[in-house]
Amino acid sequence: MPKMNIIQAVNDALNLEMKRDKRVVVLGEDVGKFGGVFRATVGLQEQFGEDRVIDTPLAEAGIIGTAIGMALYGLRPVPEIQFADFIYPAFDQIVNELAKYRYRSGGQYTCPMTIRTPFGGGIKGGHYHSQSPEAYFAHTPGLKVVAPSNPYDAKGLLLTSIRDEDPVIFLEPKPIYRAAQGEVPEEEYTIPIGKAKVIREGTDATVLTYGAMVPKCLESAELVEQEDGSKVEVIDLRTLLPLDEDTMLESVVKTGRAVIVHEAPRTCGYGAELAAIIAEKALLNLEAPIVRVTGFDTPFPYTLEHEYLPTVDRIVKGIRDTIRF
Repeated sequence: MPKMNIIQAVNDALNLEMKRDKRVVVLGEDVGKFGGVFRATVGLQEQFGEDRVIDTPLAEAGIIGTAIGMALYGLRPVPEIQFADFIYPAFDQIVNELAKYRYRSGGQYTCPMTIRTPFGGGIKGGHYHSQSPEAYFAHTPGLKVVAPSNPYDAKGLLLTSIRDEDPVIFLEPKPIYRAAQGEVPEEEYTIPIGKAKVIREGTDATVLTYGAMVPKCLESAELVEQEDGSKVEVIDLRTLLPLDEDTMLESVVKTGRAVIVHEAPRTCGYGAELAAIIAEKALLNLEAPIVRVTGFDTPFPYTLEHEYLPTVDRIVKGIRDTIRF
């Protein structure tokens, strides 16, 4: 079984699905001849031609608006927004048009398209290339929001997303694009949207996370066990909308403690929704207050990037605070 990083897994998924389904079209800034700024679409235009791998102008609203039209007329577009920070010019198209076609048509029309975009900090991109906008889209009925953390999941979830009848925001964790590596089957396979994964078993606390924070949370859990003897369960949510509440709550009920980790700002971040669900449905099982380890309520900094992002030290402190409460 070949070993891939996330970039290679995404490229492989696109290649396989374009071969399988002639309706799949890739479009975006520099995705064709150049192969994408992160090289996720390299080689696709040469293989499938300019009619199916389309270099677009620098106009995000136009990219998404065009893709919506394609989807409504029977294609399966996979537009790329070069950085998640650049998705805001297309925000109206996404939340007011794309997300609402099934509802406004009474189920007569679907709009199957997958918007791929790298998100998060960690590459010295500054505040215009490092934001985490997942909470905006998880707040939008009609969308699905996916955030894989490793190559195996990235390939399987991308194939599932492209085949889904509803629109998907597919968030790719760019700081671990190449750092996260693992075995990935050459053949096609799918992973269900809406299913979290327990990636580390434990009994003393539950850590809930996704994307680029997953490796940091695993490292933190291992450090706590080595130094304190506490066994920490780590759950990779994988899908933010729809959320796998069952897996999350089952773990929290078992451990009695919850630590939520994400790199987006704290106030109204996605972790606030997780905390609310736990408080509503598992309050009497909690042995300590819910802890959030997040980014800060400031614009994303450049020189202090790694002070802003949750570090292993901050995550370890959060775990210890809830266990020792």
